[in-house]
Amino acid sequence: MVAPAQKQQYNHNKLHKRLRRNVGQAIADYNMIEQGDRVMVCLSGGADSYTMLDILLSMQKTAPVDFDLVAVNLDQKQPDFPEHVLPAYLDELGIEYHILEEDTYSVVKRVIPENKTFCGLCSRLRRGVLYRFAKEQGFTKIALGHHREDIIETLFLNMFYGGKLKSMPPKLKSDDGANIVIRPLAYCAEKDIKAYSEAQQFPIIPCNLCGSQDNLQRQAIKQMLSEWGRKHPGRVETIFSSLQTIVPSHLLDTSAYDFKHFSQDDASTPDSDAWLLGKQDQQQ
Repeated sequence: MVAPAQKQQYNHNKLHKRLRRNVGQAIADYNMIEQGDRVMVCLSGGADSYTMLDILLSMQKTAPVDFDLVAVNLDQKQPDFPEHVLPAYLDELGIEYHILEEDTYSVVKRVIPENKTFCGLCSRLRRGVLYRFAKEQGFTKIALGHHREDIIETLFLNMFYGGKLKSMPPKLKSDDGANIVIRPLAYCAEKDIKAYSEAQQFPIIPCNLCGSQDNLQRQAIKQMLSEWGRKHPGRVETIFSSLQTIVPSHLLDTSAYDFKHFSQDDASTPDSDAWLLGKQDQQQ
């Protein structure tokens, strides 16, 4: 009979291997990390970013390319923020890190009314500080801890509230072209990350700015997906798979597919995507 402690360790090892496999697959599929990269790992103090750093440090030891990892946290001067937690944790790990200080909290509280959500402005301000620091320090990649469910939720947020078929890409270039953002946890399930974080006993720091707001649009989407997952097992996985299997000829975007210029005489048909034109091609 297997002892409870042995079974627990066995399950933890399986979880760690699954997360490593998913992160490794995402990195390979999107060429996220290359030889000589200096990766800025954005550490918020939440389960996602702790898990991302932990898995990347584990993979760094056996990766086929050499790359550096530097943890970066932005102290946004929220009340009662435990400033000692992250430095103590990172000192114990023995890795290079930077703690940035920028009072974005006061800006958000001053600009956003009490009955409105803070996340939009807060994330823009935070992103601006981190992007600027990455450029100044010469980082080649910025790693963010968004996972599979974050990507799916963003898809529905854009559909329901933005009128766009758009999500959160695993890799992107910033608008100014100065930074490349990667999301190594793109293939990782939120439940796996939570379980791993609890097993590792990461020193979680809750967000006191928006964590208590119950009117967040994202929270409504999260509840919808959670209910779907309970009633229809596998639906979340299928939705995520659909993001990797796009058929522009069966959507309605004329900038993504040339509906106007195919005919019966063409060798190809609308079912193939031979007429697919990117926006840049149309502009030339």
